[in-house]
Amino acid sequence: MSVHLHWFLPTGGDGRTLVDRHAYTDGGVKRSRITPVSGIRAPDIEYLAQVARAADQLGFEGVLTPTGTWCEDAWLTTLALTQHTERLKFLVAFRPGVISPVLAAQMAATYQRISRGRLLLNVVTGGDSTEQKRYGDRLDHDSRYARTAEFLSVVRGVWEGKPFDFEGEHFQVAGGLVALPPEPRPEIFFGGSSPAAGPVAARHADVYLTWGEPPEQVRKKIEWIRSLAEAEGRTVRFGIRLHVIARDSAGEAWTTAERLLADLDEDTVAAAQQALGRSESVGQQRMLALHGGQRDKLEISPNLWAGVGLVRGGAGTALVGSHADVADRIEEYHALGIDHFILSGYPHLEEAYWFGEGVMPELAAHGLLEAQTSPLAGVPAANGRPPSAPGGAPLLLSGGR
Repeated sequence: MSVHLHWFLPTGGDGRTLVDRHAYTDGGVKRSRITPVSGIRAPDIEYLAQVARAADQLGFEGVLTPTGTWCEDAWLTTLALTQHTERLKFLVAFRPGVISPVLAAQMAATYQRISRGRLLLNVVTGGDSTEQKRYGDRLDHDSRYARTAEFLSVVRGVWEGKPFDFEGEHFQVAGGLVALPPEPRPEIFFGGSSPAAGPVAARHADVYLTWGEPPEQVRKKIEWIRSLAEAEGRTVRFGIRLHVIARDSAGEAWTTAERLLADLDEDTVAAAQQALGRSESVGQQRMLALHGGQRDKLEISPNLWAGVGLVRGGAGTALVGSHADVADRIEEYHALGIDHFILSGYPHLEEAYWFGEGVMPELAAHGLLEAQTSPLAGVPAANGRPPSAPGGAPLLLSGGR
């Protein structure tokens, strides 16, 4: 079975380091450093379009777009980018507690028609009370998951195209309706590692997402959600969120990882760990436990590096190695039941090409990905030259990069 590969859209800014990417909001936490840092790429539509077009042309199925006060709005940004891409899907992250479920269902239906069916939904319940309060949301952790379950019940109900009534603790809907339901129905991606999250995933998720933990921990998560879903009479597919550093050799890849680590001073790491430690997210706490805030022993499993999580919240691990190494690790996760791989790297434009040109052919050789066909395939040769050099252009040989 083929894997589904997705990239990431850096709507909070991009750059060559693990920190200071949020060029115009400073992460939404403080305003003391709003002057752009050298090398930072602001998340303007021109740059984001470059990343999206690269993902589209390289053969990624979709791109995940984050949600939060530190980045651009995912709905508006990605809908604009549908006009810059041909077939790329957009996995739009949003928080169910800050929008009406009927309005969200209507927005999704409209999006599907405008984009011609390229919307996927990533429901982010939220594990940080500080950020939730910025949106005016004061529910506690478990109550947020209970509200998410109600939210998704309403969304699926009104997508049936007839008046839908719902009476819950968090939502009361009378005659909710989306006159023109979305076609196709957007798949719902959902993550959460707490006891409160599991039943919601089992009842409502099409794809359950986990952050990049070592394979044995991922296997246990899959078994947990799969058993809960079976009790509900449902089948859930699985995805994983990882960063990636793939190079022509393992040495080059680890040198790149070490360079990212060398940019981090101890005060920056300590401040980030303190802030992340306050999160209510069980998934975030599991990420922190992988490295304990320490720089040594960051390769927590073969080719799985926890260095990103020293300063970044959420997904904190990266696959690091040669193209073949990374393909092997993807095959290992796939064997556990992971079908969707949502990947990213710093910077996102260049790393998309490293992965697309290096790892994707390896995955195709493993039978995990259909071989990419050149847009020039079938073009008649010119003057004895192959289609890759149309018009008699000289052939250039390169030793790689």
